Amino acid sequence: MSEYTPPKVWKWDAESGGQFANINRPVAGATHEKNLPVGKHPLQLYSLATPNGVKPTIMLEELLALGYEGAEYDAHLIRITEGDQFSSGFVEANPNSKIPAMVDHSTTPPIRVFESGSILLYLAEKFGAFLPHTPEQRTEALNWLFWQMGAAPFLGGGFGHFYAYAPEKYEYPINRYTMEVKRQMDVLDRQLANHPFIAGHEYTIADMAIWPWYGAVVNNEAYDAAEFLEAHTYKHLNRWVKEIGERPAVQRGRMVNRTWGEPAEQLHERHDASDFELRTQDKIGDSSAG
Repeated sequence: MSEYTPPKVWKWDAESGGQFANINRPVAGATHEKNLPVGKHPLQLYSLATPNGVKPTIMLEELLALGYEGAEYDAHLIRITEGDQFSSGFVEANPNSKIPAMVDHSTTPPIRVFESGSILLYLAEKFGAFLPHTPEQRTEALNWLFWQMGAAPFLGGGFGHFYAYAPEKYEYPINRYTMEVKRQMDVLDRQLANHPFIAGHEYTIADMAIWPWYGAVVNNEAYDAAEFLEAHTYKHLNRWVKEIGERPAVQRGRMVNRTWGEPAEQLHERHDASDFELRTQDKIGDSSAG
């Protein structure tokens, strides 16, 4: 590998960037005019079932499981590989053009919420659920929520990119990010050795934030890297991943806006609770997708 010398001024090469080069660019803003659809419920979610994308759907399904009728929602599919996140409507909901984004129409004017951690916190405070009320326990849950928001870029944008998506494999970045991801998994394993859930004895938004990312690694659903990372060796993390994954609301939440995998596990859009029984892809086929 030849040594790379950065130029004095960086210039964008639209042809470089690997698998997602077609949607990466160094500027923000909309590329085309298109309004976002608005369904029948106050909460409108615009997403895709990536690890960040399933955080709010898991939270909403958990709220509905507890009987919070106000948590009914419409989940609209945003196909990020096709640039849906750069529409004028989506940019209005999230100027950062990343999924997920949510708009709460129960208020006047409607409130936009972007960043997955912000959506979890917003919903927890709106419904008074999945976030402890005592200062000590609340702070501990938020500690781990913000830990995840800071840690995920090393897992996804760092390790995941260089290990799975970069156009060429380079030893240095793979080693660098592998070391960090294994350190993060050890952090979680040590915490879960003494606690049933991430923030203690309660299931909170911290679990909902962390499970989609690290559960995907443990279950070999992210980057096909479980063996490479020796994910099976983190005993307490594996226990927690299994237990969270068995929750019915988690199983429903991860189906929403999912466009890959088994058709019975794909619910491209969710507008009613009955959609899980009636509108999965094995029942309606590709002609009704998206």
